[in-house]
Amino acid sequence: MVRLEHVNLCVRNFESTLDFILTAFPEWRVRGKGENVWYGRERHWVHVGDDDYYLSLNDNTIGENRDLKGHSTGLAHIAFAVDDIDALVERLLAKGYDLKQDLRKDHPFRKNVYFYEPEGYEIEFVEYLSDVSAEKNRYDDIGTTTVTFADP
Repeated sequence: MVRLEHVNLCVRNFESTLDFILTAFPEWRVRGKGENVWYGRERHWVHVGDDDYYLSLNDNTIGENRDLKGHSTGLAHIAFAVDDIDALVERLLAKGYDLKQDLRKDHPFRKNVYFYEPEGYEIEFVEYLSDVSAEKNRYDDIGTTTVTFADP
């Protein structure tokens, strides 16, 4: 079996991303933190998640995150499967985070939403409404033409 264990994100200041993640996933916790030197540059790091899966956040970066409206190489988005997408959206909106794309009514077997966390990463959340692979992974309703997303 293969599982994605963690994703490592480099940010200017991880406190804002940490707040976003802990708002989305209140059951997660900071499971470790510290300092290190990465190729001659000091930085702080934090691991936020549960006992099995986490995000590694590293600060003291240089430059801006990838322009999500552009076509440059880099991370497009991270997606998390969740059990209650409506409660998650409510928590994030109550904390002042903007819902960028709401696709909760666009598919009969899944609900998707997209947020941009404060450091500029796009985070997708999906709730599957079926355990049947042919239903939850259905693409025929999307088609093979252009899919248009809202500007960040």
